[in-house]
Amino acid sequence: MSDKHCKQSPVTCAGWSRVRRALRGDRGSVSAELVIATPLLLLMLLAIVQFALWSHATHIAQAAASQGLAVARSQNGTAAAGIAGARQLLDQLARGPLTGPAVTSDRTAASASVRVSGTATSVVPFLSLPVHAEAVGPVERFVPDLAGG
Repeated sequence: MSDKHCKQSPVTCAGWSRVRRALRGDRGSVSAELVIATPLLLLMLLAIVQFALWSHATHIAQAAASQGLAVARSQNGTAAAGIAGARQLLDQLARGPLTGPAVTSDRTAASASVRVSGTATSVVPFLSLPVHAEAVGPVERFVPDLAGG
């Protein structure tokens, strides 16, 4: 503001000088905010990717457990056949998102179960997310018709 204007309205002149002083103190603040915000934004992006990989690994483990259960619960199936069926699907699907998969299976006269566990591939350093999936179902068996129909 010009000196002539400040003589007419001293309140406005004092207000403008305060604004100018305040603005001079903000120089370089964008760089400091960028230094703080960029790593946080990248960490947030990595966390989203990590969650997507964990979710995909969980789906793969569940598909393998279901495949193993289908084999184990068949009429002449065994627990070992269920493990082999699950491992076959894991070999086809789990090259990246599911690491260190372990498969266990149980089969009784009435039910069968297959469990798959492992860890999701890590994108965020020092973060290891476990993956577990289980499929349980009745065993297929021949039941004769006793009604005589």
